[in-house]
Parts: sequence; structure tokens; C-alpha cells
Amino acid sequence: MNASPEIICPACGRESLLLRAPRYDGFKKVGESLRCAACGYEFASEAEVPFKAHAQTEVFSETDRPKPLRLFNENETERLCRRCAHYTINPFMQWCGLHRREVEATDTCPSFAPRGAPKKPLL
Repeated sequence: MNASPEIICPACGRESLLLRAPRYDGFKKVGESLRCAACGYEFASEAEVPFKAHAQTEVFSETDRPKPLRLFNENETERLCRRCAHYTINPFMQWCGLHRREVEATDTCPSFAPRGAPKKPLL
């Protein structure tokens, strides 16, 4: 299915729109009627419809696109509290077990200890 409903009708030769109307047999939809909006010429199938070609214009080139943003340095996020062995989370707060205080997942501290590999379930 072409996204643009603009056509050049072979019957009348005008630029027109394609009208799509459902065809029914009783209450069951059996197909679709494709007609020229200007003269009513009916196309046998969508493959027969001469859609109008649109030229793609390039407004911006690759040099106009912004450079990708880098918010963090290479290893900057490795020492966040959420990746620390002392970090505890529950529904009410995030807690540092070493310093015994409330923390945020994105905090950092010099006492960072990497968390070990997760345990495999016993199943």
C-alpha cells in the first residue's frame, strides 16, 4: 500500500486522489474498490494504480546533524552506589550499609566496593 493517495489517472490524464472504498457481500467485506476521485475510473488492483512520485529533498546533510552526546566518561558509571556491594534497596529507601546513611543510586563515594557476581538459583 502506497502512503500517498496522489495519482496520475490514465483515463482522464489529471493529477487526482485515489479513493478507497470497501466492497461488501452482505455484511462481509470482500475487497476494496480503488477509484480516481476526478473521473471515477476504477482500477483492477493496487499494482495497476500509477501513484505520483514525490521527489525526496534533502534539507540537511550529515555535517548538519548534531554530534552524539556523551554524558559520562568511559568508566564513570562503574563506581555508582547502585553497583556497590554495600548498597541496599527496599521500597522505602536506598541505603549504604557501610556508612549507615540514605543514598541515591547515582551517588559515588571513595569507599566503593564492587558487587560480586549474582548467585545462581538453586532450582
